[in-house]
Amino acid sequence: MTTAAHPVFGADTLRRGIKADTSATLVSLYADDAELRIVDRNTQPSHPKVLHGRDEIAAMLDDVYSRDMTHSLEACVVQGDHAAYCESCRYPDGVRVLSESMLTLRDGKITGQVMIQAWDE
Repeated sequence: MTTAAHPVFGADTLRRGIKADTSATLVSLYADDAELRIVDRNTQPSHPKVLHGRDEIAAMLDDVYSRDMTHSLEACVVQGDHAAYCESCRYPDGVRVLSESMLTLRDGKITGQVMIQAWDE
């Protein structure tokens, strides 16, 4: 069941969260004990940035959504307790960011995420 207060993970909810002006919907999709590993140019596979818990993830998402940029969901596949999606972002100056994520789900919430991201330099 999806309610405004407690949405569960799904492609439509993810799309609304990604396109929103704030991180609130996205943050609500994470379990309290979620873990997010980020791999990019600065935090490479052997030493990814790891965020523990919804509060740390929320702080990162709040920072991202405070920036002047657009976000869009390019694709999302959900199968059982796993999902994968591609997100693209664009800053006003044309710089683009692309991220791919693999998720582990439990009871409609994200418990694990590995995000690989790249951006224009």
